[in-house]
Amino acid sequence: MRRINSRENPHYKALKRLSESGRERRKSGRVLLDGMHLIEAYGRHCGAPEEILLSDSGAGRPEIADYLAGLPAGSSVTLLPDALFADLALVDTPSGIMAVAPWPTPARPIDHAADSVVLDGIQDPGNVGSILRSAAAAGFRQILLSVDCAQVWSPKTLRAAMGAHFQLDIHEGCDLAGFLCAYRGCAVATALAASTTLYAASLEGSLAWVFGSEGQGVRSPALAVTRLQLRIPMPGATESLNVAAAAAICLFETVRRRQEVAGSLVEDRR
Repeated sequence: MRRINSRENPHYKALKRLSESGRERRKSGRVLLDGMHLIEAYGRHCGAPEEILLSDSGAGRPEIADYLAGLPAGSSVTLLPDALFADLALVDTPSGIMAVAPWPTPARPIDHAADSVVLDGIQDPGNVGSILRSAAAAGFRQILLSVDCAQVWSPKTLRAAMGAHFQLDIHEGCDLAGFLCAYRGCAVATALAASTTLYAASLEGSLAWVFGSEGQGVRSPALAVTRLQLRIPMPGATESLNVAAAAAICLFETVRRRQEVAGSLVEDRR
């Protein structure tokens, strides 16, 4: 186990850059995972992280001690005084454990026939993370993001997604219009002005759900090449929904429809 006691330590400075700089995360291809939930989620899907960082107080916590006991022999573990750990921490109340991990590359190339979630200029990392979490829960594995979306591997996005990143094939900086033009399923966009409602539409076959930015919605280059535009009916006085809420509604309406169809097929076979 390595110990760092000084902010002037070169390795500590590198960790600090990683915690603060999106550019550094992209350059190194690594992220900081804060807390046992994210670290364990990474381990289930991607294997052991490169390095574990512990605070003096965190090292003695039973759940952290149990995790350390299960690490492969020779794993890199670094111990830090609480004050230095807190300066690296990505949350207001430090968890006592973080990990340095390479972010996973997509397991599959972009598939123009797979169920997909397409994010067009969504700039709030909390919204991006929440959508990733809903997509993983709904079984939509392929995610495409425009170049101006929030950084998908930022600490805020990682926290909001609660480990969903590691279940998904995430493609950043995509040509969304190009993907949608070539898509062999049905590309569906949410649009406040759409005449068809979500609950009246046919949602059959592979779907690429397109969700737009908090202010503009889906922009015209992507909207123009979607096959279907839908609105979520809102009988109340609210003009619009948070994009993460809208995405969850659409994705789980898809799940409901598919389960309904599957149930009907079972009934037909009886």
